[in-house]
Amino acid sequence: MNTSVGKEITHYRLSKSKIGSGSQCEKRLYLEVHHPELMKISPAAQARFDTGHVVGEAARNLYPDGILVGHTKELPKALADTRALLARDGILTLFEPAFEANGVLVRCDILKRTRKRNYHLIEVKSATTLKEYHLLDAAAQAYVLKQAGLTLGKVEIALINTKFVYDGAGGYADLFIYEEVTQRIAELEADIPTLVKRLRAMLAGRMPKVAIGPHCHNPFECPFQAQCWPKAAYPVWTLPHGGKLIWALLQDGYVELKDVPQSRLKSERHRRMWRTVKRGTPVLSPDARKRLGALPYPRYYLDFETVMFAVPVWKGTRPYEALPFQFSCHVEQKDDHVDHIEFLHDEGTPPMRAFAEAVIEAVGKRGPVLVYSHYEKRILNALAVRFPNLKQELAAIMRRLVDLRPITEQSYYHPAMQGSWSIKSVLPTIAPELDYEELGEIHDGGAASVAYLELIAGDTTAERRQTLRGGLLKYCERDTLAMIEVARFLQHGKRRKQGE
Repeated sequence: MNTSVGKEITHYRLSKSKIGSGSQCEKRLYLEVHHPELMKISPAAQARFDTGHVVGEAARNLYPDGILVGHTKELPKALADTRALLARDGILTLFEPAFEANGVLVRCDILKRTRKRNYHLIEVKSATTLKEYHLLDAAAQAYVLKQAGLTLGKVEIALINTKFVYDGAGGYADLFIYEEVTQRIAELEADIPTLVKRLRAMLAGRMPKVAIGPHCHNPFECPFQAQCWPKAAYPVWTLPHGGKLIWALLQDGYVELKDVPQSRLKSERHRRMWRTVKRGTPVLSPDARKRLGALPYPRYYLDFETVMFAVPVWKGTRPYEALPFQFSCHVEQKDDHVDHIEFLHDEGTPPMRAFAEAVIEAVGKRGPVLVYSHYEKRILNALAVRFPNLKQELAAIMRRLVDLRPITEQSYYHPAMQGSWSIKSVLPTIAPELDYEELGEIHDGGAASVAYLELIAGDTTAERRQTLRGGLLKYCERDTLAMIEVARFLQHGKRRKQGE
């Protein structure tokens, strides 16, 4: 992977994002520049990028006189257009203006020129709280703007206001809160030239050797982890909530969990995983049989799908509020007969009321309602707050909830679960034929949310809508089918066929 050492250091142009990458890990930046083909962008990271674009557009809409500097992939034109716009007289608001100084290129989210020809920089973030890396982003921009000859006054970070409630009529004036960071970034700004010089020198040399550590996940998941992390059948980093223990074990040379001395593991859950991996066979406690055997019939297995908008689109909703649009409910009788009820609101209008009413009807008035997390209770509680006239019925459902996940965590472990008790990790060890991957495009909650947004978009074709609807229904149904399989296995110690 080594590149020519003879390249001029000044050859490497840095941006605020590259400075951020290099600040997180120099090896990450090296690979980003010299071997971008090795980058693996996770769905979560892509969703974050997409959300950032939506939030950025919402911020620009608050400045109707602003001018967008285009040429995303043509930087010379973006720089030229920026210079031409700055040559105009008077007050000015620019979106994505481009500046370059000392080999550092930045594009500002919003740059305002006041009557006094001072400049006001606004960095727009999709986050709800100020982060340290936000300050580095702002400092890099401030440094370049000043080097480019601008008199910079105020620097602010625009963050999402979680208390904002959308009025349904296009009113987004209070969507953002603004944190002034002018003084806070001064020290970081002064360090930018030294940081840039160090990163340029690094890029002109051989790939740096950097040990794995917490920086691999902070502030973002590194897209090059496959190039750094050792291969292991049952790695120590699968220890749930391992935190400092995991890094201590790695520093001491332990990669495989089975090689770790038992004395290093203080948590009973960690010891149970260790024993299971050492034996190579799963463990199932009889406690699960007692707890599940005591549940009466009918049993309702319930799973919700939700969508969150950074920029709310439905009246009365808040940024990042989890809004339910779909559920699957399997109803199991004592003789193992199972019925299925499903709901998917795809009209593009607010789904919450119809969803709540459909859930109330689906689960009836008696029998345990099994879920596989506390998420469903959270959503039901939010619906009860939103619809006070449904509060009594929704509260009654919440009193019937039985969370299958903690029962599973306390009773069952299979080495193939790799330290995860998610339904998608447990199911393959019990019913491997019910593979989520075979569902295709929609095989996890994140993909379901993305699919739903496309489903309700006005420009989605009828054929595509039909495909998306079918995929969503099949995915959500798989979750509750999985719960039935897990519950039966925990109760009976084996897979139980209908009528058995």
